[in-house]
Amino acid sequence: MKLSKIFKNTILVLIACLALTACATKKTTTSLGGQIQGDVYTGTDSVEYLADGVPDRVFFATNESILTTASRETLRKQAAWLRKNSDVNVVLEGHADERGTREYNLALGERRANAAKDYLMTYGISSDRISVLSYGKERPVDSGSNPLAWSKNRRSVTVKAN
Repeated sequence: MKLSKIFKNTILVLIACLALTACATKKTTTSLGGQIQGDVYTGTDSVEYLADGVPDRVFFATNESILTTASRETLRKQAAWLRKNSDVNVVLEGHADERGTREYNLALGERRANAAKDYLMTYGISSDRISVLSYGKERPVDSGSNPLAWSKNRRSVTVKAN
């Protein structure tokens, strides 16, 4: 009888470990083909293009302004295009999701846009060609109130300056 109880407890512990492991490596596929890896949206359904094959936006984790690997790759493509098109100036627009205060999200959007600017500058793009503007949570690309919408809204968008 004691052996049976130990066996049941062992099984319960193993199931709990498997459940926790699954949570740690969360990767959700959206109905639109994009993905949320961790809490960063990596899909393309809301991405437009700065130029042919050059995405215009990068995404961030919740409350973060640190560039992801995918974001750095996108910014390298943008830098290469900007080096070939030296007459083009850009505005980096920083955005946040709906959570948090207006002031917090404006500051976070600015940090995100500045992170993108700093990265472009390391690839030879002059700071004179890059402006930074934060919209905070004021211009969501997805007005939903769920993790997918939030992950799409945590972004920096590169647009051609007028």
